[in-house]
Amino acid sequence: MALIAENLERVREQIAQAAAKVGRAVDEIELVAISKTHDAAKVREAIEAGQTLFGESRVQEARVKIPELPSNLRWHFVGHLQKNKIRHALPLFELTHSVDSLALAQDINRIAEEDGLHPRVLLEVNVAGEGSKFGFQPDKLRAEMESLLALPRLSILGLMTIPPIAEEAEASRKYFVQLRELRARVQTEFHVDLAQLSMGMTQDFAIAVEEGATLVRVGTAIFGERSKPRQE
Repeated sequence: MALIAENLERVREQIAQAAAKVGRAVDEIELVAISKTHDAAKVREAIEAGQTLFGESRVQEARVKIPELPSNLRWHFVGHLQKNKIRHALPLFELTHSVDSLALAQDINRIAEEDGLHPRVLLEVNVAGEGSKFGFQPDKLRAEMESLLALPRLSILGLMTIPPIAEEAEASRKYFVQLRELRARVQTEFHVDLAQLSMGMTQDFAIAVEEGATLVRVGTAIFGERSKPRQE
């Protein structure tokens, strides 16, 4: 138990230091503890250390885990959302970080309308243009933004990105800057408020905070190396 509590304290301290370094208030940044592949017992240890916001990336795993835990917890979905999992996912999560195409957004909107829901989402942007990653290309996001904003059931709260894997945390900075600058352009061009920037994980969350992240997604630095994932 002490280990997860100590890890959480260390991560929170690093967030606070990064915020102070650039003159940000620490309460502008929320820590999403990524609990994917970790069992409910480990999540309970984090709860005892004061953590209430968690992130999952597999709908099947979340459907089993979330009911085992206190109902006052907050859950975000951070993985690639498959079309056939949308209906199961929407009631479980207060925010989906990873809407990565107009087609997925349209499917979410349709199912939300059928089920009487109003999902809150972030748009995932592939700022580095990696072929192996999901997400809007920046130009495509701007081209499709009007169509996205026209979906009546969706509340688009901001943007999310996952930079390329790198040995040095500093290598992620340029991608975080690009996301922040893209957000500014989209807000101006479409007269929309995109307050949330979800960026930064275990290896680079401090850099993300320096560059304006409002949500950081940290798993390994809190829970340790992940267990072998279950198959969906």
